[in-house]
Amino acid sequence: MQIYLAGGCFWGVQAYFDLLKGVNHTEVGYANAKSESLDNLNYELVCSGLSDAVEACRVDFNEEILPLNSLLSRFFSIIDPTSINKQGNDIGSQYRSGIYSKDQNLLKLVREFIATNIAPKLALKSSLPIATEILPLLNFTPAETYHQKYLQNNPKGYCHIDLSLALKPLKS
Repeated sequence: MQIYLAGGCFWGVQAYFDLLKGVNHTEVGYANAKSESLDNLNYELVCSGLSDAVEACRVDFNEEILPLNSLLSRFFSIIDPTSINKQGNDIGSQYRSGIYSKDQNLLKLVREFIATNIAPKLALKSSLPIATEILPLLNFTPAETYHQKYLQNNPKGYCHIDLSLALKPLKS
């Protein structure tokens, strides 16, 4: 299965999911850019906000090892789903949270998961609505080579996600 996850800087999302059993491959890139931006899409254009792209991580996973609900639980454990255009210290529209797929049935399952598992727990803590986008994947452009596996290649690089959480069981 394949899903695209946006949760702030894509370096941390990729590094976190690379640590999970059942994840076969990850790739960071820019999702859902305006079509007129696709020919020259790059990090600088994405950071300008003019492309409307979001930093995302493509996650290819084996659902027999890492069921979709577990993957989604993991994703929501590392983001603030109520935050608009911000995760950790990352601020800008390219850092909005989102879940994207070309598979409409997968998006339906994501919406059901959120309604059943995330929204009720969140309602106990906050009156803020969930801001995480659940949208069809319109396009995905792989990021520049230096962004791929960035934290693996630069272990002291900035990351808003506590990567050690990937090695621990999820809290209920």
